[in-house]
Amino acid sequence: MAGVFEQLGWPLHRRPRIERQVFPSFRLDRKALELQTAKEILQEVFGTTSGEVEEMIRLRLAEQEAL
Repeated sequence: MAGVFEQLGWPLHRRPRIERQVFPSFRLDRKALELQTAKEILQEVFGTTSGEVEEMIRLRLAEQEAL
């Protein structure tokens, strides 16, 4: 009877291990989506166009680089 149980467990030991993989493209896609969402929120809050939001972001980044 013990031999039967060993045979039942055998395929479980041969199963390849699944390793968690990090997909850098997924992270980039997520960051791009977050940025787009933030831009849309700024457009709604300030009642501006997408070009004006881009300019606000550029000015803000220039201020941070100057410090």
